[in-house]
Amino acid sequence: VLRDELGYTGTKFGCGISICGACTVHVDGKPIRACVTTIEAVAGRQVTTIEAMDSNRIGQALQAAWIALDVPQCGYCQSGQIMSAAALLRQTPRPSDAQIDTAMAGNLCRCGTYNQSRAAIKDAAATRGA
Repeated sequence: VLRDELGYTGTKFGCGISICGACTVHVDGKPIRACVTTIEAVAGRQVTTIEAMDSNRIGQALQAAWIALDVPQCGYCQSGQIMSAAALLRQTPRPSDAQIDTAMAGNLCRCGTYNQSRAAIKDAAATRGA
């Protein structure tokens, strides 16, 4: 529905079984996998996609850090990565490496940019807190 009906192409379809994280969106502020979530399950709830991330401080800080640290390679997983990172920073403003690893564990990156993603999350946390 997000891509085909509403035209929100930032949310990617990856695996279709909730293991890659490319389709991560927020429902009422919590990260969920869109690929296994029915439209009925989100009726009356707030759904936020990557397209809205530039409208809040956390999203802006993450996007700036992603660019500054050259995180994306192929870029396919990046919207899901940023959505998971935003949920983490909203809940834990100064996460440890272990907290980042746990929060991001459901987002797979075929290019292996995990270290860059962790650095960008830390950068965004520092920037947002400044």
